Amino acid sequence: MDSKYELGRQIPFREAAYLDDRQWDEWLALFSTDCEYWVPSWLTEEVLSTDPQKEIAHIYYASRAGLEDRIVRIRSGRSPATTPLRRTTHILGSVLVIEQSADSMKLRSSWSCHVFEQRHKKTTTLFGHAEYALSLQGDDWRIRAKKTVLQNDYLPSMVDIYCI
Repeated sequence: MDSKYELGRQIPFREAAYLDDRQWDEWLALFSTDCEYWVPSWLTEEVLSTDPQKEIAHIYYASRAGLEDRIVRIRSGRSPATTPLRRTTHILGSVLVIEQSADSMKLRSSWSCHVFEQRHKKTTTLFGHAEYALSLQGDDWRIRAKKTVLQNDYLPSMVDIYCI
């Protein structure tokens, strides 16, 4: 595979490391300004929501501005749901290139995230898969859309962007 495409294939791994290390600026820089970030909810045991504009979602941001706002709230400490900030370790596997062209790629990855809540001395593991639409902007790949399917959506506490 061309080194240009290998750099794109590394995006999910870089994203996971940035989230675990709380490198918020680096994480945000992975996303294009017009990106869509979506974690659909399950409508039934087998059917996911398909339209974030009409159906409930665990998380939905129509652009990077929403992600930036979330990071501001996390950094400020004014988000009771994320204070203290939980510790995470993301584990990725099966990063597959689904499509690629000269300036775009689609990836699919499997993931799990171990989340430690210091306040309750409790560890939770979340898992699922993510679909990425990447676009080449200059020499760098940017996430144009990310859809994260949370397979175990019975959540013992609030889920946030850094936990998935």
